[in-house]
Amino acid sequence: MLLNRFIVVLFTLAGLGSVLPAAAAALPAASPRLYLTTELLAPSSMMEDGRVVGIATDKVREAMRRAGVDYRIDVLPWKRAYHAALTRPDACVYSTTRTPEREALFKWVGPTDIAQWVLLGRADRKLQLRSLDDARGLRIGTYNGDAREAWLRSRGFTIDSTSNDLSNLPKLMAGRIDLWAASMRSESNVLARYGYEKQVVPLLVFKEIGVYLACNRAVPDEVVARLNASFEAMARDGTGRRIERGYEDWEPGGKPASSRKP
Repeated sequence: MLLNRFIVVLFTLAGLGSVLPAAAAALPAASPRLYLTTELLAPSSMMEDGRVVGIATDKVREAMRRAGVDYRIDVLPWKRAYHAALTRPDACVYSTTRTPEREALFKWVGPTDIAQWVLLGRADRKLQLRSLDDARGLRIGTYNGDAREAWLRSRGFTIDSTSNDLSNLPKLMAGRIDLWAASMRSESNVLARYGYEKQVVPLLVFKEIGVYLACNRAVPDEVVARLNASFEAMARDGTGRRIERGYEDWEPGGKPASSRKP
């Protein structure tokens, strides 16, 4: 009797051993906690009272909320922010220009916005650019690791790079560069916000391109799909546009964006 019972127990445990792994595999995997990085680039991403806010930031936060994904945001210099998304399996970086050269490096969520690549110049120089070729031979200010820098450099333009995009503004005013290759939203009034609308003028929009939340290839496809579905829903129900309107009267050192109603 004891031997028979022992045999029954052995077969029962063996059966459970085959069933339990299958049952565990059938359970949905928990969503990872994503590590999000960005740079200081107002009004897309900026610090207010120790919290990261801004147009792209608020859109990303809302997409995370709708998708039920936990996250943390760190503000870093752009090269470090971008490198984190390339190397950390739980990391994503925004707002990242989606170029053919970068396509296979990431899984893409968004877009968070549509940007225009613009050549800016000093108003008093009265430069005229009918096409991008007119900028050949002129010193163009960009910043390290940016998509505009790589795009222009690969096409043989004269590049003067810096570590921070806004550093190009004083360089332009001091005559150290002839043009500044900036990225702006189509209706941006950033020059007016910083008080330079009469001193610096847009000369040529040379490319329009989407910017995204770029996620490491190890981030699960299911999480990326949920986040993309959230962005699509935000576009349909007008949430993205409401977030943008909430920053229309933002100005440096002015009323915190977090206190405005969308």
